[in-house]
Amino acid sequence: MPEAGAEHGLGRPGGPVALRRPLRVLIADGSPSERFGVRRALEDAGCVVCAEAADAPEAVEAAASERPDLCLLDMELPGGGIPTAAAILGNGAETAVVMFARSSSERDLFAALEVGACGYLTKSTDPERLAIALKRVSEGEAPLTRTLVARLIEEFQERHRRRRTLHNLTERETEVLGQGLDTAEIAARLFVARVTVRTHIASILKKLGVPDREAAVRVVGRR
Repeated sequence: MPEAGAEHGLGRPGGPVALRRPLRVLIADGSPSERFGVRRALEDAGCVVCAEAADAPEAVEAAASERPDLCLLDMELPGGGIPTAAAILGNGAETAVVMFARSSSERDLFAALEVGACGYLTKSTDPERLAIALKRVSEGEAPLTRTLVARLIEEFQERHRRRRTLHNLTERETEVLGQGLDTAEIAARLFVARVTVRTHIASILKKLGVPDREAAVRVVGRR
């Protein structure tokens, strides 16, 4: 007897499995010529384009009605690529989302991953490689351009470095930084002299390797 859910293959609680039928894809892009090119590439590779959408409302509606295996969403989709991805992924459907963009923007990459997208590809991707990358999503792979993979690794390494550095802050230094107040207000709240607060802040800046208190607060906030 086939495993429950195996006919779908994406988004199952037990993890992705290989599809036993053609990958069904929703293409959401504001450009008719872009949609045509992608459709041709995917259909030539044996995928089924079950729907197309020209803007955010159409994409969300098509995803809900067609329940595709995968949605290829343009980052610049009218109505917003990221909000569209969040809406599709938030409706409970077992659908994977891969963002399709003109640029390798780190900010867009992290925004896409934060809302639950499983991949981010640029529109310069070779059509044949695009189809292969999307098919591999059903096997648990996350399609990303090489430059973004490298940047993602750097970001995690940097976060690891920041976490190690934050562990070196004393309890009092953490308390001082967490107040979000100016020197006089921190001194009054902690019942210490202003010079003591300034000493703690100088130590914090040195440990974190940042130029000012605002930068230190941002580093701590991103840990």
